[in-house]
Amino acid sequence: MGAFRVGQIVPSSNTTMETEIPAVLRAREAVEPERFTFHSSRMRMQKVTKEELAAMDRDSDRCAIELADARVDVLGYACLVAIMSMGKGYHRVSEERLQRRTAEVGGPAPVVTSAGALVDGLKILGAKRVSILAPYMKPLTKLVIDYIENEGIEVVDSISLEIPDNLEVGRQDPRAPVEITKRLNTKDVDAVVASACVQMPSLPAVQLIEDRVGIPVVSSSISTTFMMLKKLGLKTHAPGFGSLLSGRY
Repeated sequence: MGAFRVGQIVPSSNTTMETEIPAVLRAREAVEPERFTFHSSRMRMQKVTKEELAAMDRDSDRCAIELADARVDVLGYACLVAIMSMGKGYHRVSEERLQRRTAEVGGPAPVVTSAGALVDGLKILGAKRVSILAPYMKPLTKLVIDYIENEGIEVVDSISLEIPDNLEVGRQDPRAPVEITKRLNTKDVDAVVASACVQMPSLPAVQLIEDRVGIPVVSSSISTTFMMLKKLGLKTHAPGFGSLLSGRY
């Protein structure tokens, strides 16, 4: 059996999804038989503003077509806030459209958006109330909260780091969420989102936070990987990355 080809549409300034998703799947390779290769196409974005996000989203069709030419087995749209800023429920529109683009050029592939994956991952965990950590300016975090709440999940508490420069977001210490989430309300919630952003690194922090708070902890990249495995029909197991990837769901 050959390796599964994992395609990602990433913002041009994103440096995290091409490291975190392979890291999760490499850890999975140590305990499961399947193997993966990774392929990306980039869409232009420097500052995380509504205008740049909208322009970038228009670029996603080209990226999907490029990745379809590589005959990827699954395709991930690696920008949560770009989808959420386009209107409530937009991940369904985007996933359907991008999947159609791949089929039109002869390389049909299922599409996962990080926005849809985060929402779906929380629903699969049965989370009705959550607290979230995000790097965004407060108006964009509010937009993310509204989007999640429109899906029937209440956001009880949130922290915004207010970093507008996307490259700067990617330079954050991936272990920083361990300390930062100590300021979040984790008593009255069903799950914690350690990074509601595909650019804010958090991978080594997720299991540590989950061990401390005793409830499921997810991130955008973990949720995206989970949904990719679901779309591929594979066991959703990668050790050390929290409940969602425990293989129980």
